[in-house]
Amino acid sequence: MMAAALLCAIESIAQKKETKQDSAAVKNAQMPDSALTGAPKSYDKVITAKAESRKGLFTVHKLDDNFYLEIPDSLLGREILMVSRLAKSPVEGLGAGREAYYAGDEIDERVITFEKGPVHKIFMRGVSYFVRSTDSSENGMYRSVRNSSVEPILAAFAVKTYNKKNPATVIDITDIISSDNGIFAMSGSDKTRFKIGGLQRDRSYVQSVKPFSQNVEIKTVKTYAAATDASGALTFELNNSLVLLPKVPMQPRYSDDRVGYFGTGYVDFDANSQGVERTTMITRWRLEPKPEDMEKYKRGELVEPQKPIVIYIDPATPKKWVPYLMQGVNDWQAAFEKAGFKNAIMAKEAPANDSTWSLEDATHSAIVYKPSDIPNASGPHVHDPRSGEILETHINWYHNVMSLVHNWYMIQAGAIDPRARKMEFDDELMGQLIRFVSSHEVGHTLGLMHNFGSSSTVPVDSLRNKAWVEAHGHTPSIMDYARFNYIAQPEDNISEKGIFPRIGDYDKWAIEWGYKLFPGIKGTKEEKAFLNKWVIDSLSKNHRLWFGPQMIFGSLDPRSQNEDLGDDAVKAGEYGIKNLKRIMVQLPAWTRTPDEGYDNLQTIYKTLLSQYKLYVTHVLTNVGGVYITSKTVEEKGDPYMPVPKDRQKQAVAFLKEQVFQTPEWLFNKEIASKYISVSNEVSQLGISTLAGLLYQADKLQRNARIFGTANTYPIYEFFNDVKKGVWSELATGATIDTYRRDLQTTYVSCFIEMIKVPADKPVSASQAEVIALVRLHLTALQKEIKATMLLEKDRVSKAHLQFSSERIEDALHPKK
Repeated sequence: MMAAALLCAIESIAQKKETKQDSAAVKNAQMPDSALTGAPKSYDKVITAKAESRKGLFTVHKLDDNFYLEIPDSLLGREILMVSRLAKSPVEGLGAGREAYYAGDEIDERVITFEKGPVHKIFMRGVSYFVRSTDSSENGMYRSVRNSSVEPILAAFAVKTYNKKNPATVIDITDIISSDNGIFAMSGSDKTRFKIGGLQRDRSYVQSVKPFSQNVEIKTVKTYAAATDASGALTFELNNSLVLLPKVPMQPRYSDDRVGYFGTGYVDFDANSQGVERTTMITRWRLEPKPEDMEKYKRGELVEPQKPIVIYIDPATPKKWVPYLMQGVNDWQAAFEKAGFKNAIMAKEAPANDSTWSLEDATHSAIVYKPSDIPNASGPHVHDPRSGEILETHINWYHNVMSLVHNWYMIQAGAIDPRARKMEFDDELMGQLIRFVSSHEVGHTLGLMHNFGSSSTVPVDSLRNKAWVEAHGHTPSIMDYARFNYIAQPEDNISEKGIFPRIGDYDKWAIEWGYKLFPGIKGTKEEKAFLNKWVIDSLSKNHRLWFGPQMIFGSLDPRSQNEDLGDDAVKAGEYGIKNLKRIMVQLPAWTRTPDEGYDNLQTIYKTLLSQYKLYVTHVLTNVGGVYITSKTVEEKGDPYMPVPKDRQKQAVAFLKEQVFQTPEWLFNKEIASKYISVSNEVSQLGISTLAGLLYQADKLQRNARIFGTANTYPIYEFFNDVKKGVWSELATGATIDTYRRDLQTTYVSCFIEMIKVPADKPVSASQAEVIALVRLHLTALQKEIKATMLLEKDRVSKAHLQFSSERIEDALHPKK
């Protein structure tokens, strides 16, 4: 399927990046020759009585300034996930506002193993799961794949001693964790990104190496040369987590384009006897019943998982927001009940005064609060590449996300919620906004992708029905970008329950699909067939479960757009603009702050203009659009259908009325006197909308060739419809104002651009048809312009028309 193809491309890029990093690591790992020579000594000669020893996954010994790792024989060859993060970062020196420079940010992730080498050596090898074969039979591909996929040796260590009592090997890791290499330090790409140079060894040191039961945490302080900083150097505190991967990988669940999960994939040489297949596993946490509860689970009783998902709250988080962040996590408990688990996910405050707990520990999941001016939040996760098992998450919570949700809420809900009509919200309102963003980001950490199509399953009129929307929510998925119910009108009297997003029908169903276990089903093929039937049955009974992917089809399918609401973009846009007009006249009062200037007014006006542009874009995307619905062969209907012609014509009519007619309400005189860019920004919005609409011509012609002309929008009819909206003065003889002249100039420019024949490549049949129709349209337009020009009395309008005619003439009949 097309989504799988995109994931393949993404994984391929990631694989190339991993290979480059491994190569750089091998090249840069600085292991002095002397470290690899000499026979091992007896244990007590190396690990003397002076050594400080701590037991855990590996026993760590500290002797003077050296750190020794004691690796049990049982862990040789075991896969270990190494996650590298910035524990502390010089944000000021790097330039605030850039996401990758904050404490808790991940900078590298790789799988390694330790193995015995020749002549008393231990090798650290990088492991890749990009290609796989498990068929080791006589005709299987296993040996061939292994021979063509030799994994790189990232580092070599001389064995210092052996522990014969408890079979283990001791190596000195001091040099590699303190040196400048791409494994335990900044990679070449990180140095480029951070604009830093070589390691300054005299200002760098190992801070600690701490073992725990399933992981080892290595913390180093490293200073790099930096020409961009006045001091000439930048110091980072780095944290490397070595986490033991499960000996038996979790049973994977394979992706389905109809349910939006992030995935991790590989090239499978076993799945198809006559070729290879790209296989994608979804990423999800490992939730399994306790052995004593398995029979209850099979009977459909709710049981607690062996290991629940626990997400800690960063101790640096302002205390008043902690309860709301925690609630955003705990809200997902109801979704996991659909999968048969109770108390499956929970938020906890980070333990105080606990030396064994660390925010950088890759075995701890957390919402990390970052002192950043970035107005955003994000929910990444770390997973086992062998199975897709999510091992931990560090949700990035940037402080300035509150300004983002404030501005959204004021503009989208200010007409219906009096609490939104000031520059500083009450703590309870802001807390609930934080809760909703927290739930959305936690959804990502559970494996869920954005579902941009979810809101399109809801009738627009239902969003004005108080009882309905408060019971069901304005979108079936909190993973949609459907912030607040901007369709509701003041007279609808809808409360917060019908304004805010919430975890909805789709989210609960998606969690059930991804996390429910089926003990009676054996084998991948049987499970795939079972789940396919389940999805088909579910979607046929409840259209609200439909998944519309982000970006993959977003530019084609108008149902899968961010920030939209309802099943009719035209009707939704009309309601949204009604509310914006109500809000516009109130902005000077709502944004007024004593002893301050007009920065708030300017910021909120720009937010309002951006919201207006969203409504316009939602409508525009219908023109030339295609409905794309992922289906298996067992489902009825076609996966591709053009947007009906009538809906496309309604879209053009909307744009003619709301954009191409001068939107006087946006040129608010009171605001324009305090924000000088108003006129220019409104004009630019109109220009970009018109250009975007006209360039849909290629899509219209493509659809006509693919789907036939019976239910598509003919390009010549489209041109005439748009012309009537942009050039209406040609029929009425009215004076052409500045805004309209800008649109008409853009109109001519776009059509001239469309008839240019590329000199470096042949013209396709579809392009030739478009060019021919555009030339015909320009010829007719020029004739109308000339006729109107003779009667035009306004000098500026007359000059504008004459110049437009001359441009068309030069384009149609260029002089040699």
